Amino acid sequence: MTDLYQSQRAMRQMRRQAMQRGVVAILDIGSSKIACLVLRFDGSNRLSEDNSIGSLAGQSGFRVIGAATTRSRGVQFGEITAMQETERAIRTAVQAAQKMAGVRVDHVIASFSGANPRSYGLDAQLELDGQEVSEAEIAQVLAACEVPEYGVGREVLHAQPVNFALDNRSGLADPRGQLGQTLAVDMHMLTVDTGTVQNLVRCIQRCDLELAGIASSAYASGYAALVEDEQELGAACIDMGGGSTSISVFMKKHMIYADAVRMGGDHITSDISMGLGVPMANAERIKTFCGGVHATGVDDRDMIDIGGDTGDWEHDRRTVSRAELIGIMRPRVEEILEEVRTRLDAAGFEYLPSQQIVLTGGSSQILGLDGLASRILGQQVRLGRPLRVHGLPQSATGPGFAAAVGLSLFAAHPQDEWWDFETPVDRHSSRSLSRAVRWFRDNW
Repeated sequence: MTDLYQSQRAMRQMRRQAMQRGVVAILDIGSSKIACLVLRFDGSNRLSEDNSIGSLAGQSGFRVIGAATTRSRGVQFGEITAMQETERAIRTAVQAAQKMAGVRVDHVIASFSGANPRSYGLDAQLELDGQEVSEAEIAQVLAACEVPEYGVGREVLHAQPVNFALDNRSGLADPRGQLGQTLAVDMHMLTVDTGTVQNLVRCIQRCDLELAGIASSAYASGYAALVEDEQELGAACIDMGGGSTSISVFMKKHMIYADAVRMGGDHITSDISMGLGVPMANAERIKTFCGGVHATGVDDRDMIDIGGDTGDWEHDRRTVSRAELIGIMRPRVEEILEEVRTRLDAAGFEYLPSQQIVLTGGSSQILGLDGLASRILGQQVRLGRPLRVHGLPQSATGPGFAAAVGLSLFAAHPQDEWWDFETPVDRHSSRSLSRAVRWFRDNW
C-alpha cells in the first residue's frame, strides 16, 4: 500500500476521531464547482452507526453550520488535471465554510465523479449446519465471494452486501441471530482508476487536511435525491454535473450499479460558445437564463441579446432567437441522455419492479429537460432536489448540491462495506477465503 493511499479502514478510524471531536467537513469536488459543508454532530448521535448491515439510516444527528462553494479549477470530467489549481480551490472553499461555521476543521470526507467507475455483482454461500448467524459467518460468506479480475491500475471504492438469503428466504437486510442451513449473499463492488483516487488523496493532504472517507458522487447523489420508496423499489439517479453525468441505480435501499458519462453541462456551454461566437462566461449566462430543449412557435420571435465586449459595436449588439439557442443545446442534451440510456440498458434497469428516474445536479435545471429525458429514457422522470438536512442554507438546497448533501448523510450513517468485517483467517483456511484475505491486504 503506497503512502499516497490511505486504507478504507484507516479512513473509517479517522472518521470516528472526527465524530468524537464533533465536526467534519464534506467536500464535493466537481468539474464546475467545489462545494464544502461543515457538519456538527450532536452528542447523542455522534457515534451512532445504524446497527443493521448496510442499511440507509435517517438523517438526524448533525446540522450544517458552514457552507461555501467556489468555482472549480484544475478538474475535468470529475478528475484532477492541475494539482495546484485544485488545491487552491479546495482551500478557498474549506476556509470560507470554516469562517461561516466559526470553527477549524481538520477532517474531510470527499466525493468525486470521474475515474471510470465499473460495477460488478458478486455472490457466495456458506453452509451453516443449523447454527446461528453471527458477524463471523457474515465475514466468511463475504470473503467467499469470487473477486473478478478488474485490471491493473484499478481500486475498489465500494464493496457492499446488498442482499442476504438464509435457506429459501431472500431479501434479508440483516441475518444475524437467525438460524439456518445455508447463508448466501449478493454484493455490489465498484472499482475506479487508482491514479484518479491517488491524485484526490494527495491534493487533500496538500491542503493540510485529514481524509476521513471517500465516496463516489453517483452514490452520494442517489442517497440524497431518491426518496425512500424509490430506493426500495428500484430507481436511477442521473446527476448531471458540469464535466460528467453520474448514474446510480438503487434497489432494496442499496446502490446496485454506478457509471458515468464523460459529458455534462460544460459541454453544452461550450457548444453555445462556439455556435454563437461568444466567450464561455457569456455562453453560461445565456444557457442559465434563456436556455431550454423544447422550442415552440413563440421562440422564433423571442430574441436574446447575446452581448459581448470585443469593442466592435455591431458585433457586441447581436441578438439570436431562442429557437436558435435551443437548436444548439438540444443535440448535446440528447447525446448525453442517449448515452445514459445505453448504460441503463446494459445494467438491466428495465427488469426492476419500478423504473423511476430522478434527474439532479446543476445541469438538470435546463428548461424542458425532464420531458425530453422521459421520451429518450422511456421511463417516468422527475426532477430531484436533495433531502432537507438541518441547518442547510437556502443557497445549498438546489439540485447542484445533491452529492454534497448525500455525502453528509453518508458521513453520519455509513453503510457497512466488505472491509468492515474482520475476516477470521484462523478458523477457515479455504482457498477462496485466503484469496479474499490477500485481496484485502493488497488493496487496503
